[in-house]
Amino acid sequence: MIGKTRGAFISASAAAFATIGFVRSPARAADFSGKAGTNQPVDHPLSIAMKDLWDAVRKDTNGRLDVTVFPNNQLGGDTAMLQQLRSGALQVMTLDGGILEAVVPVAAIQSVGYAFADPANAFRAFDGKLGAYVRAEIATKGIHAFDKIWENGMRQITTSTKPIKQAGDLSGFKIRTPNSRMALDVFKSLGAAPTPLNFSELYTALQTRVVDGQENPLANIEFARFFEVQKNLSLSGHMWGGYWLLAETEWWSKLPADVQGIVTRNASTITDRQRKDVMKLNDTLIGKLQSQGMVVNTLGAADRASMRAKLPDFYKRWKAEFGATAWDLLESYTGKLA
Repeated sequence: MIGKTRGAFISASAAAFATIGFVRSPARAADFSGKAGTNQPVDHPLSIAMKDLWDAVRKDTNGRLDVTVFPNNQLGGDTAMLQQLRSGALQVMTLDGGILEAVVPVAAIQSVGYAFADPANAFRAFDGKLGAYVRAEIATKGIHAFDKIWENGMRQITTSTKPIKQAGDLSGFKIRTPNSRMALDVFKSLGAAPTPLNFSELYTALQTRVVDGQENPLANIEFARFFEVQKNLSLSGHMWGGYWLLAETEWWSKLPADVQGIVTRNASTITDRQRKDVMKLNDTLIGKLQSQGMVVNTLGAADRASMRAKLPDFYKRWKAEFGATAWDLLESYTGKLA
């Protein structure tokens, strides 16, 4: 039954893909072209925003720049797309900072456990001095990061077995995390048994019980249909997730200044809208996921405090890892962590 449902979803997504035309043949040859990849389904706000961005750029440049969007891991999972971006085979992608950490270590600072109270707190940090610091580090690796980070949301835990209501429930629990040292360390510090997997592999891993749970923002849980293979949703809010909009620097540097300006302006406008869309969507999804069979557990302040109480050594490790400058910038927005 699950397989049929999943298959129907994939077919529907493919039909939607054809309908809204992410992959297109330009009417005339553009002066500049590229490929952009996302790890989300075609109808996820992230993929929609990516399409709208490059549609607007195409229009505003009178077709001089034509970027084709490939959603839903069509070009490979996150790590594969990052490798393609660095080699010049891919020109643009969106990527969670926790995964970008493999190339830019300080990018993982967005994923520090129980650091940001909510997305608005994270936006202040990454629109401010902390974001500027991280972008400068990204630039040293031949990658251009746009000024505003895209919203993914507060990360929540889902399980196929027991609900997670307090720190003790995570003891020995097999949970998938992104392929990120930060995420692995958060859950090891909380007592769990984390397994790193690309998002593209996650549904099957949950279906076949390679892992018993996972953690993602609500929009990802809904659009990837994890409610088909997970019973419990625990609103842990243990990390915030954002997507950097990234371009390969050599490709970016070859674009004329006026074209760069058009891209930058549209990226800023689209990012503002994407943030609002995802936050609005996340606010509506708890009831929808309940209607789709999930049991929702709300963790109170004391429950979250029981988790954060396990992290002092974690905070000390990552303060040493990031260095005093980055950590002080983080704490200027979050308050004292370590």
